[in-house]
Amino acid sequence: MRYLSIDLGDKRTGVAAGDSITRIVQPVEVVSVPRGPALLDALVKLIVEHAPDELVLGMPYNMDGTEGPRALATRAFAQTLAARSNLQVHLQDERLTSFAAEQRLNRSGRTHGQKKQLRDALAACTLLEDFLALPDQRPPTAE
Repeated sequence: MRYLSIDLGDKRTGVAAGDSITRIVQPVEVVSVPRGPALLDALVKLIVEHAPDELVLGMPYNMDGTEGPRALATRAFAQTLAARSNLQVHLQDERLTSFAAEQRLNRSGRTHGQKKQLRDALAACTLLEDFLALPDQRPPTAE
């Protein structure tokens, strides 16, 4: 099964692709569009281009596992994205994915500007890797 993962941000959204057979995940792009209709349009364009079977969206739980206002907004975004794409949207815990991406980048030798461009896409990679690591324990969907 092919997946597209989305690390939703306020200004930049990271996107990664992978599949459940090879479990190889790669960054796709960072969409530099604020949340809203234009971001949905950009994501739908990437969905059409990459033709995933399902989507994985990062769920911003609080560090204690509770859901705050950002999590509620993400659930609403997931429902809208599912309706626009006609695909199932899985919600995956995204706690520490940006930290993991930063750790990867610190070992890369890239400049600060280069790191900034990749950080969100690598966070989406970590998100999808985490999702694929536990196929029998997939989180609930947005529906």
